[in-house]
Amino acid sequence: MPSTANFLQYTQWSGIATIVFAVLTILAFILKWGFRFRLVGATGFMLVLTGGLFSLSLVPLSRTIIPGAVKYSLVYDNGSNQTVIAVAPEITPTELEATLRQAASNLYSYGRLGTGGSKEMIVRARTIIHPEIGLSVPLYLGQINRTLVSREDPEMVVEVYLDKFASLPKPTAS
Repeated sequence: MPSTANFLQYTQWSGIATIVFAVLTILAFILKWGFRFRLVGATGFMLVLTGGLFSLSLVPLSRTIIPGAVKYSLVYDNGSNQTVIAVAPEITPTELEATLRQAASNLYSYGRLGTGGSKEMIVRARTIIHPEIGLSVPLYLGQINRTLVSREDPEMVVEVYLDKFASLPKPTAS
C-alpha cells in the first residue's frame, strides 16, 4: 500500500503535469486551436486529481495490526457510534480481545464524532451458531468501548462474554 510519502511524490508529479496542461491551454487560447476547450477540461481534471493526491498525502492509510487478532468482517455500522463485526465460531477469548482492539482502532474515524450524540463507540463481536439443522442463531461474544474524542485511547474497555463461549461448537478431531 502506498505511504503518505509516496502520495506526496505523486502529488508533485501531478502538479507538474497540471502546470504543463495549464500552459498548453493558455497557448491554445492564444493560438485559437480548435481543441482548446478540451484542454480546459483536461486541466480541470488534473487540478482535481492533484488535490486528491495531496489530501491522500496528509492522511495516513495504514491499518492497525494487533498480534493475535484474527480476520473479521464488518456486518453493521451506523456510521456514528455502533458497529458489529462477525468472527469465526472457532475463536478463542484471547483472539477475540485482540480482534476487538484491532477493529476498534481500524473503525475509528474523525467523522464519527459529529454524526451521533455519544462520544463513545461500541464495537460488538458476534458469530453465528447452528444449534439444530435449519436454525441459525447470532451469538454475541464480546464488545469494546472506546472514545471518539481522540485516535489513541488507552482506556478502552474490553468485555469478553466467557459464558457465551460454552455455546460455541467444539472442534472435532478428524
